[in-house]
Amino acid sequence: MSIFRRITNLFTRDQVQREIDAELRSHLDMRIEDNLAAGMSAKEARREALVRFGNRSVIHERTTEADAALVLESIWADLRYALRQLRKNPGFTATAVLMIALGLGASVAIFAFVDAALIQPMPFRDPSRLVSVYEVADGCPLCNVSRQNWQDWKKMDTVFSSFQTWGWASYILHGPDGTTPARGARVSDGFFQTLGVKPFLGRDFYAGEEKPGAPRTTLLSYAAWQKRFAGNPNVVGQSIRLGDDSYAIIGVLPREFHFAPLGEADFWTALNELDSCEQRRGCHNLFGVARLKDGITVAAAAAEMRTLAAQFARQFPDSNHDMSAIAIPLSEAIIGDIRPILLMLLTGAALLWIIACVNVVSLLLVRSESRRQEIAVRGALGASRWRLARQFLIESLVLVSAGTIFGLTSAWLAMNLLLKLIPSTRMEAMPYLLGIGLGSHVLIFSASMALIAALLFSIAPALRLAFTGETASLRSGLAEGGRGGSGNAWRKLGSRLVVVELATAVVLLVGAGLLGKSLYLLLHVDLGIEPDHIATVVVSAPVSHVGDTGVAAFDRRILSGIAALPGVQSVAISSHLPAHSWDGGVPLVVFGRTSAKPFAPTPERDASASYLHTIGASLLRGRYFTDAEDDPSKPRIVVINRSLADQFFPGENPIGKRLAYDRGKDALEIVGEIEDIKEGPIDTPGRPVVYVPFTQDWFHSFYLVVRTAQNEASFLPSLAAAVHRVDPQLAVSDPATMDELIQHSQAAYLHRSSAWLVGGFAVIALVLAVVGLYGVIAYSVSQRTREIGVRMALGARQASVYRLILKEAGALSAIGIAAGLVGAVIAATLMRSLLFGTQAWDASTLAAVAAVLGVSALLASYIPARRAASVNPVEALRSE
Repeated sequence: MSIFRRITNLFTRDQVQREIDAELRSHLDMRIEDNLAAGMSAKEARREALVRFGNRSVIHERTTEADAALVLESIWADLRYALRQLRKNPGFTATAVLMIALGLGASVAIFAFVDAALIQPMPFRDPSRLVSVYEVADGCPLCNVSRQNWQDWKKMDTVFSSFQTWGWASYILHGPDGTTPARGARVSDGFFQTLGVKPFLGRDFYAGEEKPGAPRTTLLSYAAWQKRFAGNPNVVGQSIRLGDDSYAIIGVLPREFHFAPLGEADFWTALNELDSCEQRRGCHNLFGVARLKDGITVAAAAAEMRTLAAQFARQFPDSNHDMSAIAIPLSEAIIGDIRPILLMLLTGAALLWIIACVNVVSLLLVRSESRRQEIAVRGALGASRWRLARQFLIESLVLVSAGTIFGLTSAWLAMNLLLKLIPSTRMEAMPYLLGIGLGSHVLIFSASMALIAALLFSIAPALRLAFTGETASLRSGLAEGGRGGSGNAWRKLGSRLVVVELATAVVLLVGAGLLGKSLYLLLHVDLGIEPDHIATVVVSAPVSHVGDTGVAAFDRRILSGIAALPGVQSVAISSHLPAHSWDGGVPLVVFGRTSAKPFAPTPERDASASYLHTIGASLLRGRYFTDAEDDPSKPRIVVINRSLADQFFPGENPIGKRLAYDRGKDALEIVGEIEDIKEGPIDTPGRPVVYVPFTQDWFHSFYLVVRTAQNEASFLPSLAAAVHRVDPQLAVSDPATMDELIQHSQAAYLHRSSAWLVGGFAVIALVLAVVGLYGVIAYSVSQRTREIGVRMALGARQASVYRLILKEAGALSAIGIAAGLVGAVIAATLMRSLLFGTQAWDASTLAAVAAVLGVSALLASYIPARRAASVNPVEALRSE
């Protein structure tokens, strides 16, 4: 048939149907005439022709299927029929669509985050060839890089086409409106070429601009260009004052550029000014980033780094003893902390999707049982098995399409809600999440899930046609008039599905319980301080602003000005705050022990005399600093923590003993020992730490720490205003309470997010599983009405009927819970890196989940059990 004819048939359907009927009648008439010619009577001739010709509806159906245009018309008819069927059953339709939307929405929302973090490429050229390089020491697996070590590595390595470094920086920007703090970065001159990033305006750093004494230049971030310079295209060539120095603006970075390990930065300057740390090989304050040569793997690069580090350890034993190095993919350095959490959440969403699909399949199977007579009648009238299966497929597509629309809407809302829940301080380290949305990857993922669900939902009820003889199916369907003749088969299948739901719910509930317990233990870990009533701000001051009075006088002026505020109990200055990330530290030896090997780099905290008292540290031996000793002209002293005392002076009293940097001649006398303070992330073990007077190694940017008698959050505005009153040229930023810093720390945030999200999945899974169990038991009761009526007619008591129903529900629940507990222990073992202070087989969590699900299952089973016990035997037998 020509294409034109097929298209015409689509618009002349009635005429085509009449033509087919006429063709069928002509063949039937010719057969009757042949029979009459053979000597049959008119009645016999017609009967024989009809029997030989067969079912005219079947022939009509097959003829229609041979024409593509008519197939489209029949599909349209099936679609209209499906819509009418779903509209006639609003409860079933709404429940199925809601479950699909719930499961798909959660899965899509989590996948969007996985796509943004793990699948979408980083905004660099050939990002898979980029690696981060770290030094490795005992207790510090990813330490900062020493500048002098990096310079020697560049000369010797054979695996990198480019090896660069970067480091954090903070500046004070002087402008018409006074001084403002500005975040920045110091980078080597080939940093952006290594990443494959070209400036949007102007130029990149020239080779050699990182050398000491080179002209001071800076690149602007796109955000800084817009915010601070109003997007002026003539900004290149202008000069700005950062701190004490003038910098020439040489370019503007592109809008899409972000460097997640650093976070937000306004000004990018070259490493052409060496601070006191970078003049010592043993001081580590930079991070390495490199591009692999063609054909070189990350493993090969890591092996060479270890080899060179071992060579440096032999060549420079004072600073590099027991130091190693490692190279890891840059993507791992950026998203390493959240990768396991995202994968865990995606797994949880997938389990929730499985439960939702199981429930929808259960609903469809129950509904298909009530439609057996309808299907049998349609089959008897000539509908082919494919036509009947296609009806199920179209109905499933309608349900899935509606569920997908609502699911994508809920996913979009969930994405925006989750983004708003991320603190701004954490979002700076995750800029790849800023563009999250319903992108191409997310839509393809959604379409794939929807297609698989549609096939599953259509296959499940259609399997009845496939595994039952067609003739037997039609006869049984017509004879039973729609009663659940295959009720036992459905009860068995539905029971298995409910076991899967219950087991999945157990896995999610146990995961949520373990993560919640981990979060509780994490937030109640002993920090070694008293965090309540402590307010903090970051204060920045140009080095030249200290003036002729000196560092000590400058610090005393700030401290005395803040101490005069009402409600202030004590005030201090520190280079770091507790519960923050580790730094590389400094290598220390016991002064005078010539045979002693240097210890692993030890974190150093520079603090004013009142700092340890202000934060509530516990003094074990000796004393704290005094104001008189907080002076660079005085002999150097140090306070150590318990871990350092145990490592350096096991079984000894450390007070009065001395330490030194890199076997240096300048000794640091130990004047006090304190209980360990959680200086690093709160979910990591403690390390040895030294505390030195702040003015002996002054920082132009520092933390101001205040203990106040009033509410610390309400005190923050007055604290910032007081700093400006002391000196209007000081820049103040990042006001926060100590409790906020702990609550919003990376470790606490990641554990909290995991617990809440998995907990949400678990609650939804519990509700769906309980609903599924209720559905199976209720259906079982409806199929056993006659049996229950007979039992009660023979004298069975209501209590025995309760036991009969609850025994069935209890058996399903027990199997599901037992299987779920086994799966939960396996799943928790796989996510043990996310647990803190608890084991995967935590007995209290497993028992609590089993109890909650058991009680919930009992309540879900009670309603159908009560209905069964209330059956009137006479009515039950009469209905049969």
